[in-house]
Amino acid sequence: MMDLDWNFIAESLPLYGEAMWLTVKLAFWAVMLSLIVGLLFSFVLHYKVKGIQTIILAYVELSRNTPLLVQLFFLYYGFPRIGIHMSEMTCAIIGLTFLGGSYMTEAFRSGIEAVSKTQIESGYSIGLSKIQLARYVILPQAFAISIPSLGANAIFLLKETSIVGAISLLDLTNVAKDLIGMFYKTEESLLLLVGSYLALILPLSLLLSWVEKKVRFAEYGY
Repeated sequence: MMDLDWNFIAESLPLYGEAMWLTVKLAFWAVMLSLIVGLLFSFVLHYKVKGIQTIILAYVELSRNTPLLVQLFFLYYGFPRIGIHMSEMTCAIIGLTFLGGSYMTEAFRSGIEAVSKTQIESGYSIGLSKIQLARYVILPQAFAISIPSLGANAIFLLKETSIVGAISLLDLTNVAKDLIGMFYKTEESLLLLVGSYLALILPLSLLLSWVEKKVRFAEYGY
């Protein structure tokens, strides 16, 4: 059984608290912006907007098939070489949004494609415009269908924030690495790291499961 230094754990809690707050801010903006990107891009793909459709498909493939670490390095170290300078926080949010947007696009697109064509044709037959059809017929159903995938992507982005320490942000993983390097308290630092992520992810997971059940009950009655 591990002989833990509880005094060290107590003294380190404020550092992990600050890192958790940073993680929450990163995850919040990444998820919100990714949802916006995903929603807009999925409708562009659904309506097959010429020119833009090809660009979005290329973006989705590029984003999903390159590691987040490489994307962050490109933003943080590559962009300054062409005169574009961004803070670590901005780079992290853009990088997470770039990654998350592609996954949200696919999640929304699968939801949109699941909407019955009969309902879409009925909407056109009663004179709804494309915007009205998207707002009143397609979007509510697509969102309900996509909730499991959207929730999984949100949790995925929250966990991916553990990568941002590579560009000098003091996230949870970086705090643990620093404490291990300075004090050699490996077990205590890792225990706090696991506990911190669990404290962030478990409530979110339970909340998303509850929302999914509510939506399923509203749609199917069970």
